[in-house]
Amino acid sequence: QVQLVESGGGLVQAGGSLRLSCVASGKIVGINGMGWYRQAPGMQRELVADITSGGTTNYADSVKGRFTISRDNAKNTVYLQMNSLKPEDTAVYYCEADVIRYVALVRSEGRYWGQGTQVTVSS
Repeated sequence: QVQLVESGGGLVQAGGSLRLSCVASGKIVGINGMGWYRQAPGMQRELVADITSGGTTNYADSVKGRFTISRDNAKNTVYLQMNSLKPEDTAVYYCEADVIRYVALVRSEGRYWGQGTQVTVSS
């Protein structure tokens, strides 16, 4: 099986910074896209940022210029550096990974999710 474990969430004042990390483990052959999503209370889960295995990034308009996504392919890890945080960034943040595995000798790809980490920004 594959597990994604996030860390780095917490409580921060507006204007502050946090760095989220997410490590994928298990019988992994490779990982294509990795990304971060967030879900605020009463809202749908939304994409924050994603990154391809080659390093191409994509950001939600609301976080452009403030957040930076990066990854370490050797460590199966994705990061999200969040600067200039705003109260509206408050949400549970989830990482996801498109993981390549061999299942019964057949190469397959599946999307996996972490358990989520709470980020709270106070005004």
